[in-house]
Amino acid sequence: MRFPSSIFVSVSLFTAETTAALYLSSTYRSAGDQIWQGLTLLFTLVPSVLVQLTLTFIHRDLSRDRPLILLLHILQLGPIVRCLEAFCIYGSVGRVEEPYVSITRKKQMPRRGQAEEVERQVGQAEGKLFTHRAAFARTSVIQAFLGSAPQLTLQLYICVLQQGVSIGRGTLMVISLLSIVYGALRCNILAIKIKYDDYEVDVRPMAYVCIFLWRSFEIATRVVVLVLFSSVLQLWILPVVLLNFLVFFLYPWILFWQSHSPFPENIEKTLTRVGTTIVLCMLTFLYAGINMFCWSAVQVKLSDPDLINKSQNWYRMAVYYMLRFVENASLLLLWYIYKTDIYKFICAPLLVLQLLVAYTIAIFFMLVFYQFCHPCRRLFSSSMTQGLWDCSSLLCLMCSSGSPQNRPMVKEAPTPSAQKEPARQRPHDTASDSTDDMPNDTTYDMLNDTTFDTPNEMDSNIGGGINGDISHSVPCTV
Repeated sequence: MRFPSSIFVSVSLFTAETTAALYLSSTYRSAGDQIWQGLTLLFTLVPSVLVQLTLTFIHRDLSRDRPLILLLHILQLGPIVRCLEAFCIYGSVGRVEEPYVSITRKKQMPRRGQAEEVERQVGQAEGKLFTHRAAFARTSVIQAFLGSAPQLTLQLYICVLQQGVSIGRGTLMVISLLSIVYGALRCNILAIKIKYDDYEVDVRPMAYVCIFLWRSFEIATRVVVLVLFSSVLQLWILPVVLLNFLVFFLYPWILFWQSHSPFPENIEKTLTRVGTTIVLCMLTFLYAGINMFCWSAVQVKLSDPDLINKSQNWYRMAVYYMLRFVENASLLLLWYIYKTDIYKFICAPLLVLQLLVAYTIAIFFMLVFYQFCHPCRRLFSSSMTQGLWDCSSLLCLMCSSGSPQNRPMVKEAPTPSAQKEPARQRPHDTASDSTDDMPNDTTYDMLNDTTFDTPNEMDSNIGGGINGDISHSVPCTV
């Protein structure tokens, strides 16, 4: 059984960021900056409450008699208690003989066109640890994009206005950036593992390095661009942020309305229609928060039973990055035009060039990851390079079809002599601009979890799997 290092990293970042934010808010209070103090506390407490609710929802504590755990969640100590519980489970493995195990069947990566199936026994303790890992992976994403990302933007904006970086503010900014990058990394890895649930996925260190560099350059560039633009055009930053957020928040609902599908009722049996609507709104809210700062590996599809679109193509990713690059360049151009005297010691053209190059480097590491480091690239129906090339060809075709040279010309009336000539066949040029979906993206189910509590519950939950990681299980007695 693997050491639960991901749980330890998630809890460490959560605790460190909360502590640093509380300390910084106390310094703002001492300096009389009540607005900065209030915003710092807001971006700390709101994601903390959402993390507590997520852990309670995934572990189904409301349907069980665990008052002490609920009290600790109310006191915002839930992640620490869950981490200690996970380490206790890990330490008890092998000491006590488990009465129930399940057998999982996983396929290995195909070699020479053949994929072998391997069986493995999974005990009850390992099943509980799977649940803890999945829960903390989801809370890492929530903490990253609903807490750390706005916190980093706020503190960098304060640094620009005050033209200085204190020790407390710099510490919080570094921790927030690490939290965002880690949340994006967990999102990508979970997407891969759950989409290719039938296969044994082995993520190598080079893949982690590529994702870390890809997300670091992408998120850091996006945050700096937003801060620079907001420092010179304070009123215009609100329409920009709201437009981005509303587009990604409403997009899944518009697709759901167009599909004429019934309202999802299979999220949780204990939830009413109002509760289900709240959960779906929180899911799309998180989806919009992720896409505000970087490309989301999760594409929400409310008409799907799993709420996830598993047939996303390369075209949507290419369009997202092209539009985001154009948006960043436009915001930087406006900042360069309206920059104030606080930037007189900065070479503005060089800064603009560096930010655009940094975003290009992020795209480069993304291409390297999908082309060479993706653990399931052998299962791709087509390479990402080919998909992006087809997308660029499609855009060129659309641009050329709209150019004046290719518009239909008005033909003159034929003369009698021309009518006597035999009709000539003209060649007919066709071009295919189909944009069929390719199932090459990485997505994961954010809500379908299974908890392991007692041996009796183990029997009833074996068929459902463990967080999308265990399938085709057969109970047996040891």
